[in-house]
Amino acid sequence: MKNINEISDDLMELKPTFFAGVPRVFERKAIEALNPRRRKIFQLLYRYKLFWMNLGYKQKNASPLADAIAFRKVKEKLGGRVRLIVSGAAPWSREVEEFLRVTCCCFVLQGYGLTETCGLSTAGFPDEMSMLGTVGVPSVYTELRLKEVPEMGYHPLADPPRGEICVRGKSVFSGYYKNPELTKECIRDGWFHTGDIGEMLPNGTIKIIDRKKNLIKLSQGEYVAVEFLEKVYGISPIVEDIWVYGDSFKSMLVAVVVPNEDNAKKWANQNEHQGSLSQLCSLVNLRTYVLSELQSVGERNKLRGFEQVKGVILEPRTFEAIPGLLTPTLKKRRDKMLKHYQVEIEELYRTLAKGSAYKF
Repeated sequence: MKNINEISDDLMELKPTFFAGVPRVFERKAIEALNPRRRKIFQLLYRYKLFWMNLGYKQKNASPLADAIAFRKVKEKLGGRVRLIVSGAAPWSREVEEFLRVTCCCFVLQGYGLTETCGLSTAGFPDEMSMLGTVGVPSVYTELRLKEVPEMGYHPLADPPRGEICVRGKSVFSGYYKNPELTKECIRDGWFHTGDIGEMLPNGTIKIIDRKKNLIKLSQGEYVAVEFLEKVYGISPIVEDIWVYGDSFKSMLVAVVVPNEDNAKKWANQNEHQGSLSQLCSLVNLRTYVLSELQSVGERNKLRGFEQVKGVILEPRTFEAIPGLLTPTLKKRRDKMLKHYQVEIEELYRTLAKGSAYKF
């Protein structure tokens, strides 16, 4: 799967007016390609325009000067004619959405829906910064509620209200073809249970925070939401992508990390190492560094001890480059990933049991 920089040439040739994609497509920010001097000017203009957008100005009126000086170049990388960008299929990071809203000179928003709901169930509003980081509000003919998930500590009457998203309305399907058992499991009392965990914000918008099915119970009885942890750990600059795994017969979590190539090579230069990313991933020192960065991020985000990753496997290839590990919408196929990394994970757990994560 190409990132936004790699497909820019194709977009400049096609000149689309509507651009829909999954979050992974948007994760490469154009600012990273700018030299330090231009980056400083870019950031000043970015903060200036964001200030006025947060005050309620529409993006096209917030700073025409900043658009002309810097942001038109970002729009040109998308073909120059884009009027609307929509992201779906997985939660979008607030930082990426904010960046695109400021710099792309077009409407940018998130939506939420499933095949079982015929697509769109909620949608955000363009030029409404209070919806940043959310999937918006229920669409026409759609009702939505949150259902308690006690094993994960989510309750719709708590503060903030959190729970499994349930949907009903004219767009919801009637059932799975020749599969009444699965239909009965997913549709109860007229409500379709999505399996996604949402949080209701004070302005009535929904934020996707977790996935009910991605819940792991560790040997000490603690439940861990691995998708939430992947989102937290993914903030680290050294992480390009991450898969967190926990065995119900073990007391600790491990992870497969795809290092960010630029930051990994920057670390290598600072520590007098050379080689390709594949060669760097075999270094004990890099694994130690990546683990320390993950733990620092976990501490800053107040993760509990059992939510901290205790060992890592470094993967030089992106998950997209390995056949079968991701769905067409770039969600992780966790069963396939476990099968692919089974040998390395078992070896890592054996090493952790001996008290040292990196004496291979």
